[in-house]
Amino acid sequence: MENFKKQIKEAVTNISLLSAMLAIMSGIFVGFIVMLLVSPGEAFGGLTAILFGGFANGLPGIGNVLIYAATIILTGLSVGFAFKTGLFNIGAAGQMAAGAFFAIYVGVKWTSLGEFQWVFAVIAAIIGGALWGLIPGLLKAFFNVHEVVATIMMNWIAVFGAFIAYDKADLMGGTTQNAQKVTTNGALPSLYLDKIFDNSALNIGIILAIVAAIIIHIVLNKTTFGYELKAVGLNKDAAKYAGINSKRNIVLSMTIAGALAGLAAAVLYLNTNGATYRIEQNLIAEGFDGIAVALLALSSPLGAIASGLFFAYIKIGGEELQSWGFDANLTGVITAAIVYFSALSLIFRKVAKSFVKKVFGSAKDE
Repeated sequence: MENFKKQIKEAVTNISLLSAMLAIMSGIFVGFIVMLLVSPGEAFGGLTAILFGGFANGLPGIGNVLIYAATIILTGLSVGFAFKTGLFNIGAAGQMAAGAFFAIYVGVKWTSLGEFQWVFAVIAAIIGGALWGLIPGLLKAFFNVHEVVATIMMNWIAVFGAFIAYDKADLMGGTTQNAQKVTTNGALPSLYLDKIFDNSALNIGIILAIVAAIIIHIVLNKTTFGYELKAVGLNKDAAKYAGINSKRNIVLSMTIAGALAGLAAAVLYLNTNGATYRIEQNLIAEGFDGIAVALLALSSPLGAIASGLFFAYIKIGGEELQSWGFDANLTGVITAAIVYFSALSLIFRKVAKSFVKKVFGSAKDE
């Protein structure tokens, strides 16, 4: 019996990896077709730029990949964690905006904390994101308000509320468009990563993202709490009859998802020479990029690391497309295609899993 279960698990894992690889190859193929239609003579050069452009600038280029990957790994974890509980957290962008305000406030104002200022700024970002995720969780659990509707609402409240919040807190930068940069003590330390990769903007964000992914993997797969969360996601009614408090788990799932998005905001904005929070922006793009990361990773926390690194590599590599006469935004087409094929792969995965169980079940009976 144990060997039978092991065989099924290995087969399902192989199916998941195959689905992800097919989605990636299909997305890149779509991008190549678009380049052929736009400029046939430069299409192969453009394809080379996408595949190898992330290494074009050497270690600084790899540093840029890690900087972007750190944020979208965390937003991918945020979306994927909610997926595991049967929830669609489309509010990572708003949760990031809330986390960003909390982080920047502490990173600018709480100078008395000295060299520990960045630690409290990270904690503040997590709290801000968690609070922004808590509200849709409560609305879903107790009033049956669909989480997509609730999170979209919270996204726009965060965007328009930013004008008031940053003004009242005196956090406006040199213009009304940007927030102030945090102090040196409020920025995430680099731990010499900036020296290794010759990239002054690189800090411990990528380490925080990887550690968070490992922790979420352990929580989901090695704890009773994680089992209950997944049980609610698979069948809320069955979980209820099994004595699992589905309302509590829905609230906790959205709160934790929000906390991860808040951490993503800390990684993105707690710096002195990297990204700056734009108060007049619509929504933080990295919040939505997390959806693509989670879909490609099939909501696996460890898979989100590889998925985030891949999308970051494609984005940074896409900047080299301009040298071949293509718009760098073409990588957005590739990303969209990968998301589409990833969604289709979920259907393929379910059918394949059913087929594998039937095959192994028949073999076992024989």
